[in-house]
Amino acid sequence: MSNRLSVAVIGAGPVGLALAKAVSDAGHQLLAIATTDPARAEQVNAVLPGVRIVPVVDAMQGADLVIFAIPGSEIAKLVTGLTKTDSFTRGQLLAHTSPEYGFEVFDEALSSGIVPMAIHPAMKFTGFSSIDRARLNESYIAVDSPKSVLPVVQTLAIELGGEPVHVPSEARAKYAEAVSVASTFTSLIVGQAINLLEEAEIDKARNLLAGILRSSLEESLRTAVTEIDPADLLDGDLE
Repeated sequence: MSNRLSVAVIGAGPVGLALAKAVSDAGHQLLAIATTDPARAEQVNAVLPGVRIVPVVDAMQGADLVIFAIPGSEIAKLVTGLTKTDSFTRGQLLAHTSPEYGFEVFDEALSSGIVPMAIHPAMKFTGFSSIDRARLNESYIAVDSPKSVLPVVQTLAIELGGEPVHVPSEARAKYAEAVSVASTFTSLIVGQAINLLEEAEIDKARNLLAGILRSSLEESLRTAVTEIDPADLLDGDLE
């Protein structure tokens, strides 16, 4: 993306904070971050000192790109309210970070002349800015937009540090489910393994598991075994 953009980020949770930092690192102008949470405002001040922390409507004013880093279930309602109050600017780029939706979540605002996009980093955010920023540089980013705008959102994903993968609206439900399954089962299995080692009073349980988990994950990805009953994994029946 050759032109530098003025950017507003809606939401100062782990995703919003990491993307705000990535936008700034990419050379774009971070205009403001919108949040009403005092604790998150403090985090913004710590990671991005001097950045304006303002309400949503104020954050959007003058922004070429607005990134909605909020839960997917909240986006449509917010877009409806902003559309009714004529808060969007014609030509403004709108992007959200939810895995569940493509760019259609912005349909109600199309009459305002906005350009809709979706950018979901396929990674687990920790809330620690330095860790999340580093992981973003190693991640894939699911993107979606109207066909004519796809090169723009792909370039944005690259500038954020990730590698873009097009995930269209019709594939979003399965994509979101895959992300959820991978995240949930990883947490469950790791937690169970740690409990077993701690019950056995084995020192450095987490460190001990790290090598096993990394090698197991790499081998699972390499062999692409797709038809495993999760119960078998928990029962230890597979070799």
